[in-house]
Amino acid sequence: MKPPYEVSTTILKLTASISEKLGEVKANFLHKPSPQLRKYNKIKTIHSTLSIEGNTLTEEQITAILEDKIVIGSQKDINEVINANRVYDRIKKFNPESSKSFLEAHKVLMAGLINNPGRYRSKDVGIINGAKVAHVAPQPGNVPTLMNQLFNYLKKDQDISLIKSCVFHYELESIHPFEDGNGRMGRLWQTVILMKDYPVFEFIPFETLIKESQNDYYTALKQSDKEGKSTRFIEYMLTLIDNSLASAIEARSPNLTATDRINYFLEITDKEFSRKDYLTYYKTISTATASRDLKLGLELGRVIKKGTGNKTKYIKTTGPKMRYN
Repeated sequence: MKPPYEVSTTILKLTASISEKLGEVKANFLHKPSPQLRKYNKIKTIHSTLSIEGNTLTEEQITAILEDKIVIGSQKDINEVINANRVYDRIKKFNPESSKSFLEAHKVLMAGLINNPGRYRSKDVGIINGAKVAHVAPQPGNVPTLMNQLFNYLKKDQDISLIKSCVFHYELESIHPFEDGNGRMGRLWQTVILMKDYPVFEFIPFETLIKESQNDYYTALKQSDKEGKSTRFIEYMLTLIDNSLASAIEARSPNLTATDRINYFLEITDKEFSRKDYLTYYKTISTATASRDLKLGLELGRVIKKGTGNKTKYIKTTGPKMRYN
């Protein structure tokens, strides 16, 4: 059975907007982010998806854990970070249409945190909101069949992956197939599905926007439950995806401040570069603006300069860094 939803006017507008932005990303983001920026994005993703589930560790503490430094915190929170890091390091290896791959991801994500990670639950579960039961999940005996139907939808339906990823995310939360880790798996697997057709989503942590609009996230799930179809949740998630892409594009926009531009550029480069290289990245700024940005980089201690005239090169230092929120 195909999961129920309607293609609303809002969904049509959002898919058109996302497609346009994906075209711009493909045209202008001609190289993958540097290892440093990829690491930063992964930390943002891990922090956001775990914070939604109650993990109290900060981005700085997560960074320290990934660098094998000692961190003061609950062992459970630390283990969640270690597991999430292992999963996101393997994200390109997961097959979005494979239930076996899906269960392998859950096994890594929840290792040492629950009994029988990587297996569907054997008990009844419900989602509690305050003193009320917000959602009663299907009986455990029905879970394997429902999940097989959901993976068949991924494999065989002609929906575009933008919509499929949202439908899968919602249906997974509704089925609640695991003892724990359902929210994390829903957000992870939506990214896995999107990456099949749009590899750029490996580097776009839309989980951060979910964290920032957490109440809206749960409201969209609740509304879809009430209506018996995932339309509201699809609209919510497509809005987040659209906003995530807009933020990625904005990072290269002339509307950014000079400080924003120079700091962002230095996050994605490890080698010496010229003003021409800087202009190649920021195609819409003038030569004079590029010169001012680089002068600011020198003043901030972010770069050092060697050579003169057309042979001038800039080398990144370990100077102060800008925090991106």
